[in-house]
Amino acid sequence: MEHTLRMNITINDFRVSPGKRLKLKSRPTEIKPPYESKEHYEELLRKHTEELSALQTRLYTHDRYCMLIIFQSMDAAGKDGAIKHVMSGVNPQGCQVFSFKHPSAEELEHDFLWRTTRALPQRGMIGIFNRSYYEEVLIVRVHPEILEAEGLPDEHLDDANVWKHRFQSIRDMEEHLHRNGTRIIKFFLNISKEEQRKRLLKRIEDPEKHWKANPGDLTERGFWNDYMKAYEECMAETSTKDAPWYIVPADDKKTARLIVSRVIVETMRALQMEFPEPSAERVKELKAMRKALMKG
Repeated sequence: MEHTLRMNITINDFRVSPGKRLKLKSRPTEIKPPYESKEHYEELLRKHTEELSALQTRLYTHDRYCMLIIFQSMDAAGKDGAIKHVMSGVNPQGCQVFSFKHPSAEELEHDFLWRTTRALPQRGMIGIFNRSYYEEVLIVRVHPEILEAEGLPDEHLDDANVWKHRFQSIRDMEEHLHRNGTRIIKFFLNISKEEQRKRLLKRIEDPEKHWKANPGDLTERGFWNDYMKAYEECMAETSTKDAPWYIVPADDKKTARLIVSRVIVETMRALQMEFPEPSAERVKELKAMRKALMKG
């Protein structure tokens, strides 16, 4: 039975249905908080992170699955904070975080999925992509000059279906990964333009956040509507039964973190992982070890 964040809200309320048109204006950037106070929020998040830690141990010992968790959003939506808080209880040895920015010269000499494929998690691990191969149908679509720098053959560079083909490549890859044990969750942290403005201002006004202030964020803010259209088509084309997108209201960071943590826990819980049963020979070995230790 699916656990609820609060009455009448389940994780499926945030899931993008496969094959349906999507309008982000119809998706809230803020909802009634699923917590009643700061203390209540901390208690809920602690319960989520404790269960996530236990599930990560099962994931490692079961050794049949791995998790790939993708975060995408506009600037200042809270990706770093969500990763930091939600994964705070997980054994660092069982979790890897990769952040993908502008591709290097070497990466530009390969297909658009190459650099992220190298970072995919192995079985038993949780892999987190802070931005991902989806940048190739988002920022590259908003800034087509980037596509021209990727060295594609002319007949494909001029192809009116380049985005359609990239969506197909992504769906094919994610289907392949799912068949081989990778469970994929994709989060779009849905922040309003006004809330982003406030957070960008805070980066300028708070000396401890100056390091986050980037003129490029203001440049990209000017393409807000173009990004919304790109995200709408991207998620509508690539949210599938086995690799769903979740649109998370992100104007309130605490609410976003609770939703993200609950989605991850629910997804991992559904895997029904078990600790491996020891063989008869292993049981015999353990008994011998115990006997030796009992002697002091």
